[in-house]
Amino acid sequence: MTVRAYATSTSCPQGASLGFVLDGAAPVVVTDVADDRVVFEGFASGPRWELDIPAGWRSSLYRARFGPEVPWPHSLPGSTPCPDNEVFFVVRQAVPGSPVLLSVPFTTWQAYNRAGEPGQSVYWTESPTRAARVTFDRPGGGPPPERWEEGLMRWLRRSGHDVAYCSNLDLHDGLDLLSRHRMLIVNGHDEYWSLEMRDAVEEFVRRGGNVAFFAGNTCWWQIRLEDGGRTMVCHRDAVSDPAASGSASIDPRLTTVEWSAAPVNRPENTLTGVSFRLGAGAWGPHMPRMLEESYTTRFAAHWVFEGTGLTDGDKFGQGCLGYETDAAEFEEVAAGEGAGVPRVTGRDGTPPSFVVLATADLRHWSSYGQGGMATMGVFTSGLGTVFTAATVNWGNGLDDPVVDRITRNVIDRLSSARGGHWDVIGPAADLRALAVLGRTLYAVSAGGTLLARELCGQNLPWLPVGTADGVCGLAVPREAAGGIASGLYGVTAEGRLLRHDGSRWREVGPAPEAAIGLAVADCTFWVATSSGELWRQVFGTDGWEHMGSSGGAVSLGGMNGRLFALDAGGRMLTRLPVSPAEGTAAEHDGAAWEPYADAVPGSTFTAHAGLLVTAGRGMPLRWRQV
Repeated sequence: MTVRAYATSTSCPQGASLGFVLDGAAPVVVTDVADDRVVFEGFASGPRWELDIPAGWRSSLYRARFGPEVPWPHSLPGSTPCPDNEVFFVVRQAVPGSPVLLSVPFTTWQAYNRAGEPGQSVYWTESPTRAARVTFDRPGGGPPPERWEEGLMRWLRRSGHDVAYCSNLDLHDGLDLLSRHRMLIVNGHDEYWSLEMRDAVEEFVRRGGNVAFFAGNTCWWQIRLEDGGRTMVCHRDAVSDPAASGSASIDPRLTTVEWSAAPVNRPENTLTGVSFRLGAGAWGPHMPRMLEESYTTRFAAHWVFEGTGLTDGDKFGQGCLGYETDAAEFEEVAAGEGAGVPRVTGRDGTPPSFVVLATADLRHWSSYGQGGMATMGVFTSGLGTVFTAATVNWGNGLDDPVVDRITRNVIDRLSSARGGHWDVIGPAADLRALAVLGRTLYAVSAGGTLLARELCGQNLPWLPVGTADGVCGLAVPREAAGGIASGLYGVTAEGRLLRHDGSRWREVGPAPEAAIGLAVADCTFWVATSSGELWRQVFGTDGWEHMGSSGGAVSLGGMNGRLFALDAGGRMLTRLPVSPAEGTAAEHDGAAWEPYADAVPGSTFTAHAGLLVTAGRGMPLRWRQV
């Protein structure tokens, strides 16, 4: 007879003990799931048994097998569930310190435990006999036979990354744990999240932590944890959940429905950037169809694709999509004669900073489960960055060299303390000047065309919006002052200061000759010339005042009352200008330019809202935070 067992917790720190409940005595073998290494062999006496976890065990996912092996082959779709004599648990770091923290989705495993058995599982979704409450105090609850999470765990062990593990239940009120790491990895199929789990992860990102969702169908259902975290509640129905009515002593925000559904109304897009609402699924006997699908590259110049050799339109990752995917709503922005460029709409809750990296059209899956899309992307929230692969099976596609390289790029970047990256946000072009008005980034091309596009991280095309013959510098005042209206201003090398009225340029007045750059700071126009001089004109005054050296600027910019200059050697300089009330030109010239950044990729730039945006002759558009 097979021994049935379960652990009293889904995780345990190094150097502590973990309790097990068994219905009989049996030999026990404990293995590390990431490499199949046997770490313990002994005998467990029932009905309760304690496993002492040595301090030297790796932080990892472990499997304790009580008695003989019971076959449950890795299959697609799975046919045999995790045997009742196998118990999975995480060993956490006693002193958290690894840069990467990997979460194991025990809540999803438990949700599927005994699927289809009346009153034993929250499945199947609309079955009237499904349970609303399931307990962790029972056998089963291990990974599914498809082993969605195992591929990435094994890859991480081989890759040599310094990774700590946790149960996803550890994220419930887990901000302190998360704060000990630079990056969280959510892996495989992590569908069931409590409010406390989600709040902790979102706050972690806002404070500067990073997350990679190598996962799909993520955070689809809200759950509540009761009985000290040993009972998971998920009604999947607002009518039957007492929290929804407000009559119970339960916050209605905790109603256990889809995160996007009423009364919760909190789409998971703000956490992951995407949602299963627009995603796709191939279920049951149709599941093998996922092996036919691939992603299409939409932004090959992005850092996520560095070293892959991909170009826009290339396919990659065949077999990694499914069995469920997530997606963001986007529209195609026309890009000349070529294919369009995707830009998220934000109507589904996806953050406006989301950059679409790859897409897959899976609408034909409507006959197999759910038709939709898959959208790989990256976005920022507060101080942190979030990447999403938007598919459950990503980890099992890591034998694809492109999937391998993308995974390395994401983990290396998001687990590193190094910042100051100049990220590509647009295709190469020959540009002479840049400025931002509102949400629009303007540029002057080498051919004298005024160009425009949205200022965002997506690789949007430039669109011609007018002429800019002779314009060599652009600037935008923060606000109107001294009779100078807000708007887009330009300067020409022949010595004219211009303002664009939305349809054409109008002359405002003269400017220093041989101008090469224009900036606005402290309600003052600033011009750098090819001879290395800096000039100013205070709003509402006549004439230009010589203010000393431009620092060798080939481009000039201003932000928050501060001047920036880019020299021919790629150095960024900065200084605070002396206001008219504070000093003379000689005093201003005595205030030296200070180095700000080296190896700036470009020959022109603009500074706006905490960002530096650069371009040049045949160079991609890039940006970075100040």
